[in-house]
Amino acid sequence: MGPARTRYAWLSITPEPERELPEAIATLRAGGAPSASAIELERRRVERLVTRASRRAWTAYLADAAALARSATAEGEVAEARALVLDVIDNHDNLRLGLPGGLA
Repeated sequence: MGPARTRYAWLSITPEPERELPEAIATLRAGGAPSASAIELERRRVERLVTRASRRAWTAYLADAAALARSATAEGEVAEARALVLDVIDNHDNLRLGLPGGLA
């Protein structure tokens, strides 16, 4: 695999987080049921990170999401969102271990 392919290999593991995290993170930020606009804002944030940012920015976003989840109270919708965020990030981190070029 060449340098360019290795450089962008991280993009191969973003679909699940792109799909799952926006609503869950919006729920955590809202402390409960988020508004549709809050979910859309988070979706746009994730889309920008994946399409225009770097692996470093994406990793920082995931670290911030994990920290937000770990600090959330574990009740109701927030507990479900917390569990989802931590599960998706854990899975993402495990998949990252298999990336070429030492990107883990």
